Amino acid sequence: MEAKVYDIKGNETGTVELDDYVFGIEPHGPVMHQALVRQRANARQGTHSTKTRAEVRGGGRKPWRQKGTGRARQGSIRSPQWRGGGIVFGPKPRKYTKDMPKKMRRLAIRSVLSAKQQDDQLVVVDGLHDIEPKTRAMREALAGLPNGEARSTLILVGASKDNVYRGASNLENAKVLPAEYVNIQDMLSHKRVIVTREALDVIHRLWAQ
Repeated sequence: MEAKVYDIKGNETGTVELDDYVFGIEPHGPVMHQALVRQRANARQGTHSTKTRAEVRGGGRKPWRQKGTGRARQGSIRSPQWRGGGIVFGPKPRKYTKDMPKKMRRLAIRSVLSAKQQDDQLVVVDGLHDIEPKTRAMREALAGLPNGEARSTLILVGASKDNVYRGASNLENAKVLPAEYVNIQDMLSHKRVIVTREALDVIHRLWAQ
């Protein structure tokens, strides 16, 4: 499979070969969804905590005697129905981590890459690492590339280049990510994916096996 290559001015400079095993498969929707749920669940800290009536301070003395007052019987001012009392069935620290077979995780990544390619939302760029490290230069470059009207853009780069990060850091709808850290959530949450030639080599090395 071939894809067009563009320079930072939006001019077509040639083509590049894309591995069909990575960019040409039929996207597997259920696996992509499962991988997304897993990633979001594993990102949760699970540190939420509430206190039960046994953990709330105070309430050791019976508020009033059992009978004769005309009021409902009460055993503690820290019972759940009291203001400042304990919480019934409240959240406690727990783990939300989910497991997923390695083959399914890899299939999810290849599925989302193939889906982006099939929907013409994947753009291969050459020379982006040499861009001027300024917001204006990056904004003009992104606008001049195909699908420039996309509401959000994910930029996958190879070796870390400060000028790319600095150029996109102040753009609200753009995110720069090293190609080795490509993940299902960032790919699905951005409408357009820009891949540098260096990043494409990394993707082929990691996912074409």
